Amino acid sequence: MLEVPVHDLDRLWVRGGIPPSFLADDDQLSLDWRLDFIRTYLERDIPQLGLRIAAETLRRFWTTLAHSQADLLNAARLARGPGVSGVTVASYLDLMVDLLLVRRLPTWHRNAGKRLVKSPKVYVRDTDLVHALLGLRDKEELLGHPVAGQTWESLVIETLIAVAPDGTEASFYRTSAGAEIDLLLALPRGRLWDIEVKRSSAPKVERGFHAACADLKPQRQLVVYPGTERFLLGQGTEAVGVVALAEELRLLR
Repeated sequence: MLEVPVHDLDRLWVRGGIPPSFLADDDQLSLDWRLDFIRTYLERDIPQLGLRIAAETLRRFWTTLAHSQADLLNAARLARGPGVSGVTVASYLDLMVDLLLVRRLPTWHRNAGKRLVKSPKVYVRDTDLVHALLGLRDKEELLGHPVAGQTWESLVIETLIAVAPDGTEASFYRTSAGAEIDLLLALPRGRLWDIEVKRSSAPKVERGFHAACADLKPQRQLVVYPGTERFLLGQGTEAVGVVALAEELRLLR
């Protein structure tokens, strides 16, 4: 997100950052390029790695992941899309992670004295590919689809992880009682930031976020959103624009 002007953030969200897609003359040309990219990747690039997986099966799996963007890993549900076993799903997911197409965001693993959800959250890392796999051509179509909030969340998380200082550990937090935080950044020198991601220009914080912060006692409690203003939301929580927070992280040591 730091590589484009602020007024182009929505275009980055919809089209992604691959230059032929981002710079295409219109949304349809951008979508056509991404569909060609997906087809070429599945039919030529992956087989060149010596992997013998049917392109159509892997595409169905990729599409199932897109429908489940930012959800907890559920192997049985993911297996239904391509019609494979749970063991095969695990191997496909490992492949996608190794190829940097998918992120498995782990759950917070340090002792918080609570019953924590153990399954990781799974993201297709490039939002433009999610939108292409789901046939979403432009921002209007995306905003009308249930995946919009999840792909915005994934773009923000990818940006913040990319610019965080070396040695940062990223995870999420969720308890069986409903306390939840989208992103925890365990920064060097023992600093912990709790970050909630909101697409709204007037973000509000749910009770589960405050409960999670009470469990973890972070150095900072942040709600990141698309705007540019900083303001307090109460109980030690600050709302900050995504670009400003990314810049702040980039400068940390």
